[in-house]
Amino acid sequence: MTREREHHIGPAAAPGGPRPEAPTRDPDSPKHEILARLSGRYRCPAVEYDEDLTVPRDLLRRLDLDTLRSELWMPLSVRGDRAEVIACDPDDPELNRCIRETLGVDEIGFRVATRPDLVRLIENSWDVNAGCPASAGRTPLAKARAYLAIVRTRYSVQRTQLARSRTGLALTRTGLACVSIAVVFLRLFGAGGLLAVEIPLLILGVAAIADGLFWYLPARGETREIKPYPLYEVPEGFSSLEVSDPGGEMNFGRSAVVEGAAALRQDWDSLSPVERRRFLANDRLNIAEERTVQAYLRTMMAKARTGLAFGRTGVSFVGIGIGFLRQFDPGLWSVFDWALIAAGTIMLAEGFYWYLPGRKAAEIGRETIAKASGKKGPWDLIFPSLCLYTTLNRGQSAEAASPQAQPGVWATTGLALERTVLADQRNAMSMLRTLLARSRTGSAFIRTGFSIMAVGAGLFVYFGAGNALWAAFDVLLVVVGLYLIGDGLRWALPAERIKRRSPFCAGDFEIVHPDYSEPTASWERLSFRHDN
Repeated sequence: MTREREHHIGPAAAPGGPRPEAPTRDPDSPKHEILARLSGRYRCPAVEYDEDLTVPRDLLRRLDLDTLRSELWMPLSVRGDRAEVIACDPDDPELNRCIRETLGVDEIGFRVATRPDLVRLIENSWDVNAGCPASAGRTPLAKARAYLAIVRTRYSVQRTQLARSRTGLALTRTGLACVSIAVVFLRLFGAGGLLAVEIPLLILGVAAIADGLFWYLPARGETREIKPYPLYEVPEGFSSLEVSDPGGEMNFGRSAVVEGAAALRQDWDSLSPVERRRFLANDRLNIAEERTVQAYLRTMMAKARTGLAFGRTGVSFVGIGIGFLRQFDPGLWSVFDWALIAAGTIMLAEGFYWYLPGRKAAEIGRETIAKASGKKGPWDLIFPSLCLYTTLNRGQSAEAASPQAQPGVWATTGLALERTVLADQRNAMSMLRTLLARSRTGSAFIRTGFSIMAVGAGLFVYFGAGNALWAAFDVLLVVVGLYLIGDGLRWALPAERIKRRSPFCAGDFEIVHPDYSEPTASWERLSFRHDN
């Protein structure tokens, strides 16, 4: 094909002329005349864009989207030594040689198409919209969504393991209380008549401490298995998530912003159903990635809460050890006292070591939620649709609430839209859960602060200010505890206010019986009020 011919064909397929997605069958159209001239010049049939005209799946695995887009040819079938191919310039000898080497055939049956139509045929075979990379196809997007679902499940399992470890640490503190009572009785009253009480308490306490630590240790190993999900800035324009798998580790990145995709999406009413579903599939993947980020941040905050629980256990050990050391005279029992202090100090140090990453995750979570609140959702990108807008002549909010715009499922595209809207709602719930996790982490700060403050205040009240160093130490514990309480309130109170305003946090609930043959407004619902 000569440059002059390309120059004449290009304007005919431009946006001002007939769209390739809606093939023109009128014999008087300029495009039809161009196709007739191309067919006569190359002595082969001419074809237009048709969504049903695709590359066979067995050939698709052997070919590359970008290569075919640059070389401008597309195979339709391969039978023996003969291939049926669509090309823009069938007479190009270099193209003929490349096709024979790629497909392994000797004979080629050509069909000719204009360049815009051929590019869209190639892109449609890879299930992508105009100008999009291969990673924007619905199958790669579904694969990435499935992997992200596995990652979120893994995060959920790890959070459950961390919750189990916190329960174990609570059991350890209970056991420590039993041991402390038994040791106090033993040191005050000796091996007398209370031995029948001291020995069972001691055995019960040691068993509870051991059992609690057995619950905690698996979670400690699990924290090293938390897969970090790196945060990055998602561009404003249309881009797709690209997945690489070096050595079995799924790595994620973003494609370049697709020029023209935003304008294509704005013309929503002119898109074919399959083109709409491709955009919606990419929306669902973006939403799934946001949920995965929120799940990772919640896991890190759960790790921080576990660290704080471990720190509170350490505070209990240290407080009891210091109390014994200051109350009783030096002797053999001092070894036990110092052992409690040493074990508690190690627990306290490790607990706060776990706390620091969780504090950072909580701050990042607040920032990501603040950024996400200003983004457009699926309905914002679709409405105002031209057909509804011109018919109703109303604003966007009124239009979205009109009967014609009510969400419902009547076909495959409607189902895809419903799934996308539901995914967006789950995303909002996920962000709310992140805020509530931040609130729970703040409450853990408060509990830890109260534990430290109670130890300091108790020691100061009981032993007084006779020893300046011990008194300063007690006051320092009180100050640290008050700081943690204030920091926890700074985290917990804003989240509580948001929770009270959220429509997702209510005492009422309903059970929905979905019927996807009808709009969601027609589904049967059973409502239960909290005051019934």
